[in-house]
Amino acid sequence: MKFNLKYQSGLFVWLESTNHKDIGTLYFLFGLWSGMVGTGLSLIIRLELAKPGLFLGDGQLYNSIITAHAILMIFFMVMPTMIGGFGNWMLPLMLGAPDMSFPRLNNLSFWLLPTALLLILDSCFVDSGCGTSWTVYPPLSTTGHPGNSVDLAIFSLHCAGVSSILGAINFMTTTKNLRSSSISLEHMSLFVWTVFVTVFLLLLSLPVLAGAITMLLTDRNLNTSFFDPGMGGNPLIYQHLFWFFGHPEVYILILPAFGIISQSSLYLTGKKEVFGSLGMVYAILSIALIGCVVWAHHMYTVGMDLDSHTYFTAATMVIAVPTGVKVFSWLATLFGMKMVFRFFMSGLLWFMCLITLWGITGVALSNSSLDVILHDTYYVVSHFHYVLSMGAVFGIFTGVSLWWSYLSGLVYDKMLMSVVFLLMFLGVNLTFFPLHFAGLHGYPRKYLDYPDVYSIWNVLSSYGSMISVFAMMFFIFVLLESILSYRVFLGDYFVNYSPENMSGGYVFGHSYQVEIYYNSSFVGS
Repeated sequence: MKFNLKYQSGLFVWLESTNHKDIGTLYFLFGLWSGMVGTGLSLIIRLELAKPGLFLGDGQLYNSIITAHAILMIFFMVMPTMIGGFGNWMLPLMLGAPDMSFPRLNNLSFWLLPTALLLILDSCFVDSGCGTSWTVYPPLSTTGHPGNSVDLAIFSLHCAGVSSILGAINFMTTTKNLRSSSISLEHMSLFVWTVFVTVFLLLLSLPVLAGAITMLLTDRNLNTSFFDPGMGGNPLIYQHLFWFFGHPEVYILILPAFGIISQSSLYLTGKKEVFGSLGMVYAILSIALIGCVVWAHHMYTVGMDLDSHTYFTAATMVIAVPTGVKVFSWLATLFGMKMVFRFFMSGLLWFMCLITLWGITGVALSNSSLDVILHDTYYVVSHFHYVLSMGAVFGIFTGVSLWWSYLSGLVYDKMLMSVVFLLMFLGVNLTFFPLHFAGLHGYPRKYLDYPDVYSIWNVLSSYGSMISVFAMMFFIFVLLESILSYRVFLGDYFVNYSPENMSGGYVFGHSYQVEIYYNSSFVGS
């Protein structure tokens, strides 16, 4: 059997394309590159903390690396990959839609992101760098950071925010208007539900962040005093505005991963729907709703009154209920299936373990009495990295594993992918589980040096980060191996072919014509 794959190529095809698959592929490549840069920065952080004493020798440089790492991983790796990549590729297909509602807007929303990436990378090299952390709290970000580095970081967040808002409008309109008439709301895929709720949260919360950082920009450059106590302002207003965006952002990052895990459980079991799918939809909606009204649990130490502490503690604990509903629904979906070794099964179960641990530490931190003690320690850092470095990234790995054949037309080596999942699970747990204990012992975050008593936790964590970096590189190798080995996916079968049997080449995501020959005779195309 001989394949001749013909396609239109060229730089302008990618620049001008409005096809949802092309743009989804661009999002994937962008997220991959940003993820590698962000991972490199995290490795520098772990090298600094690998032993007591100074490695970089400059606290401002260290804080700038932390800031760039956080912004790159959140705004330029997880969000573009989850929403831009999987959303663009899978949402129209799952809705039976020909494309996104606004294809040109889709193209614009992607190309705003490289602009934003250029701005945040520029901020690292201007003046002494932007060492404010991703929260950009005043007065550190105003009087504490003269120069243009923070301004560049703010413009970067603005560009990324406009990109996300345009994308959110597009996804919501597509889901509402282009859904096939045969797909009712209750029968809509859980992945579509999670993306829809995610973009709703984006549309709700991003303008609040845009307002906060615009006020910060005017405080820095136009002599306003929104956050300057000496001139009648209040820096706590910024914290309220930021965390009204910041807490829904956690669910913006993790909800699409929940959708991917739901799809994976269906793939494993061969069932038509997840157990209690209507309850899962209500759980998704509940998580989104409650996530918008608990923002001040990040601010227990600012001097809030006791009633506010009580409300935010109770409301935060309530989020554990719909999250638990989702975990138990996944387990009930898997119940009764034949337990044979499949790496998808291990990925699914490990994801649920990580999410459960994240939930337990989150319930602990939701208690204001405990949070006041643990605030700004590595316990908090470990808690939110269990959401991101494990929940979101495991969701991305699982999604690529699940849909790789549909995205690229190729087949990867399943045993090698199992090794990737195992290495990543070991690496991220070894990185962040020990830091819970460092935080319980009072080790504060964002410090570049520490006494010997914290050495054991930091040494273990640094070894874990090296395993994680190796797992990521191995993951890229597995995908490249599937491309270079020429295993083509044909429904339930795949065929090996060699480059000499091809005229032209292959670029996944592009439309192409396939001519099939059998015994040198033309069969069809």
